[in-house]
Amino acid sequence: MVEQSAWVRMTQRDPGHSTAYVQRFRDLAARGFDLAGEARLVDAMLPRGARVLDAGCGPGRVGGWLARAGHDVVGVDVDPVLVAAAEQDHPGPRWLVGDLAELDLPALGIPDPFDAIVCAGNVMTFLAPSTRALVLRRLHPHVAADGRAAIGFGAGRGYAFDEFLDDARAAGWEPDLLLSTWDLRPFTPESDFLVAVLRPA
Repeated sequence: MVEQSAWVRMTQRDPGHSTAYVQRFRDLAARGFDLAGEARLVDAMLPRGARVLDAGCGPGRVGGWLARAGHDVVGVDVDPVLVAAAEQDHPGPRWLVGDLAELDLPALGIPDPFDAIVCAGNVMTFLAPSTRALVLRRLHPHVAADGRAAIGFGAGRGYAFDEFLDDARAAGWEPDLLLSTWDLRPFTPESDFLVAVLRPA
């Protein structure tokens, strides 16, 4: 067993947290908010029909958009409430309950690597600190040799950007592109958000 994530501990303290989270994004979508920035970036990197792993998929906002754009999507999240919402709101992709620190999709009958992995929504900062590097190692064998991973999270959440990049390199990733937003603004030392597009080393 690996250390429980901050998200799991949060939902244990507040059993209604996940349901409220789902409703928040349903409400934002109903009010017309643009919730597809992460998905558009990933889509721009891919040909039609690419295989995408939505790591920490939550209620399916990113993976659902990518599936509607014509990609073959598998989403994984540790929270069964969020996965149930993904299945309800975004039918089509394969949504799975699982801990990214124990990710092994070939063992679940999904042997083929992915053309892209997307890890949005501050997923990295909701992991237990002891599993961050492990998750990066677990993601690595799931991507194709010429594939990419797009991972984004904010500053001030207990995981320094330099530490993340060091962990990524140690896990076999190399940065291709560092951005400060999902809409392609360049990363600078003053940036309070990081989107790292990584390739297998």
